[in-house]
Amino acid sequence: MPTTFRPYTPDQDLLLPPNLREWLAADHVAYFISEVVEELDLSAFYAPYEGDGRRRMPYEPSMMLKVLIYAYASGTFSSRKIAKKLEEDVAFRVLGAGNFPQHRTLCDFRKYHLNDFQSMFVQVVQIAREAELIQLGTLAIDGTKVRANASKHKAMSYGRMQQEEQRLAQEIAELCAQAHSTDADEDRLYGADRRGDELPEELQHREDRLEKIRQAKARLEQAQVEADTARGRHTDDERKPPRGGRHYKRDFGVPADEAQSNFTDPESRIMKTADGFQQCYNGQLTVDDAFQLIVANTLINNASDNGELIGQVGAIEATLGEAPEVVLADAGYRSEAGLAELENKHIDGYVSLRREGKSSGEIDSEEYPATARMAEKLASADGRARYAERKGLVEPVNGWIKNILGFRRFSLRGLQAVRGEWDLICLATNLRRMQPLLVIE
Repeated sequence: MPTTFRPYTPDQDLLLPPNLREWLAADHVAYFISEVVEELDLSAFYAPYEGDGRRRMPYEPSMMLKVLIYAYASGTFSSRKIAKKLEEDVAFRVLGAGNFPQHRTLCDFRKYHLNDFQSMFVQVVQIAREAELIQLGTLAIDGTKVRANASKHKAMSYGRMQQEEQRLAQEIAELCAQAHSTDADEDRLYGADRRGDELPEELQHREDRLEKIRQAKARLEQAQVEADTARGRHTDDERKPPRGGRHYKRDFGVPADEAQSNFTDPESRIMKTADGFQQCYNGQLTVDDAFQLIVANTLINNASDNGELIGQVGAIEATLGEAPEVVLADAGYRSEAGLAELENKHIDGYVSLRREGKSSGEIDSEEYPATARMAEKLASADGRARYAERKGLVEPVNGWIKNILGFRRFSLRGLQAVRGEWDLICLATNLRRMQPLLVIE
């Protein structure tokens, strides 16, 4: 007998237009995202459109937010790819409900509401807390390096900037002299009435590059002034005081020669990653041990995690109104001030005092009392066992973001913009992980 196949008639017209929901499984994460968004306070997303009437006819903000969250939850971050998905993907079409915003509209909506995604993240954390998906028993903190939307090859060190500034200034001066000489010769040949305000292409290129270098150099110098001031230095400090006193490696406000600035995204920094040194930002996560949901997040452009411990704990208290019982963090978060703050808040902290595989020196208990007490705690079998829980709590969430969702590089540029995008990916991650655990009736 010949093989019999299921009917296949791609050109057959349907009697009635189908409901797209019939083509999407009832337990699909898109429905869950839609239901949760409907429960959130979206006033910040609607406020900009008040009083516009029918003049602009913008897309419904809740629809746009659902589409963006689902896009990030399913590993689609490009606005052009999201726009294409709205035409081709059933889940996107269900959320769009017949709306097909162009990629520019999606991109503008995301950029315009970057500061509002943090509020959405906080509201979802509060929902998870009410649903007992967050217990605040044991929290683990970690940082992860995420590549900036910029190439490390578009960066230049301060020392190189100084050299290039001098070289380009000399070349421009020589080209200008050559141009003036040429103009004088042509004036003698053709008269003085010819237009001569056009810049030669090679001169314009050099001037543009010189301006970028000077702007980057100024940014590094301003950042160094602020850093030196924060350390207690003053503008009249001498590197080597004539009558003794503290010696400094460099003058006040003068960056080290190796200090770098990126021309594409000046606020990103060169950071060490598993793939070598890359232009990055440092994403901070705090994860609850109950179901590994993110309860606090922030994003910084400093490769070091030092100083972020207090900020993460403060964010948790602001969101949920209480402090966690136990906090776990690696040696990057070690600081006397941070450890003392944990003690003041009666939080049972376990913060490593050394990198894995490296020994720590003897601790001065008089100068660093909180650090000495932490060393004593970690020396016990119970302390080592509690700290060992950290890796299994927070690092899988970092893996989720990078390997399951595929978020390895920011789409936007600038610290404020990528902070909003980080809020969005953390929000999407939580909803994706909550979906099997919680269904909104």
